[in-house]
Amino acid sequence: MNTSLQPISMLSPGENLASYMQAVNTIAILSPDEERDLAERLYYHNDLDAARHLVFSHLRFVVHIARSYNGYGLPLADLIQEGNVGLMKAVKRFDPERGVRLVSFAVHWIKAEIHEYILRNWRIVKVATTKAQRKLFFNLRSAKKSLAWLTNDEAKAVAEDLGVEVKQVREMEKRLAARDTAFDAPEGDDDDGWQAPAYYLEDRRADPALQVEEANWEETSINRLSEALASLDDRSRDILQQRWLDDNKATLHDLADKYGVSAERIRQLEQNAMKKVRVVMEA
Repeated sequence: MNTSLQPISMLSPGENLASYMQAVNTIAILSPDEERDLAERLYYHNDLDAARHLVFSHLRFVVHIARSYNGYGLPLADLIQEGNVGLMKAVKRFDPERGVRLVSFAVHWIKAEIHEYILRNWRIVKVATTKAQRKLFFNLRSAKKSLAWLTNDEAKAVAEDLGVEVKQVREMEKRLAARDTAFDAPEGDDDDGWQAPAYYLEDRRADPALQVEEANWEETSINRLSEALASLDDRSRDILQQRWLDDNKATLHDLADKYGVSAERIRQLEQNAMKKVRVVMEA
């Protein structure tokens, strides 16, 4: 068995993904006896050197799994790195007395870490918040036989198979079909036929000119409202004040009792007053 240690940087794909993948493919695959020997050294003697050998000899397997998740719009290097975290967790928990190869035991941990990474970082916010939705999220892509939308029968079959409602399948299908656009234009992109949102989604909230304009508009509106209210008789002004401007708004019956008239009469007075205010403010 080759006992030379690989550098610890092997656990991270880094910027040169091609070189990383080429390097992990050069690491020899362990025979069953070699794997068991290393696993026993780690399990019974906490041999960290043996743990490194177990991890490094399975890095190519992580790459293989990570590549199957390429369709989620996330960097393959990041998927591989998350899968490597899962591999290390599996190696730490591997019991050589289980009677299975490490690769069979590790697949769950590798996929679990990749799944968590995708759910944390995928482009659709809150794409899967429940256990059932997570299961639907990761199975719907493989359940679809083409790029076309699922037929009603196919949607029902997926829903029954995954234990969810058909409407949840349709909703997840729409989310999976969504695509994001980069806010900034890619470097070196000279295509005049397309503009990144950064060019036209202007945030004008901090524009001093706009702030002054809004402040002037608000001041003008307040002044016109004051003029409109001043043009009303005392009763009409009081009705609008208590019905619309006070914190504790009065009811029609409250004002009816105050002025000794019916609630219907108060409603009529309110409508007439509103019309007069509108005319003054629109002038």
